[in-house]
Formats: sequence, structure tokens, C-alpha cells
Amino acid sequence: MARTSVKSTYSLDVETVRKLDHLAAEWHVAKSEALRRAIELAAQNHAATMRSPLQAFEELQKRVKARFTKRQIESWAVETRRERIASSTRQRWRKT
Repeated sequence: MARTSVKSTYSLDVETVRKLDHLAAEWHVAKSEALRRAIELAAQNHAATMRSPLQAFEELQKRVKARFTKRQIESWAVETRRERIASSTRQRWRKT
């Protein structure tokens, strides 16, 4: 099946061109095919490492729990809550 292609021009540094030449020779393909394969591999790798915001948040929580004691976390939460209440415009309105 024929592949539709688009001719494009890119500027690459010398080291990148050397790496592309090496890959093309190692894979026994043209440089354009080596570039297609490298981009496909990069895209697959990127997709595999992407996390949803919820997954990233859960990972952050695990790291925090592993680094701090439960008492330190609870103390931080109490202190943060006090600071939020103290800086709240609603709290200032209630005091007057």
C-alpha cells in the first residue's frame, strides 16, 4: 500500500545527523525511514509515560507520605488551615 508523504526541510545539528545516519545504517533503511521510526518510538514512549492529573496527584501524595511522618503532615494541615482562615476576607468581615 502506498504511503502518502510530505516533503519537509529541517535543520539538524551535526551530531543529530550522525546519529540518524547510524540508525539508518543499523536498521538498513533510508534516513527518512529511520527518522519516521525514531519519531514513532518517541511518541509511543511519551504516551506510555503520560499520567492523568489524578495519577500525578496520587503519586505526589505517596511521595509526601513516604517522606514525612503522619504527625508532621497533620501539623502542616492544621497550620495551613489557620493561615487560610486568618487571610480570608470572609473571616475579616465576620470579626467586624
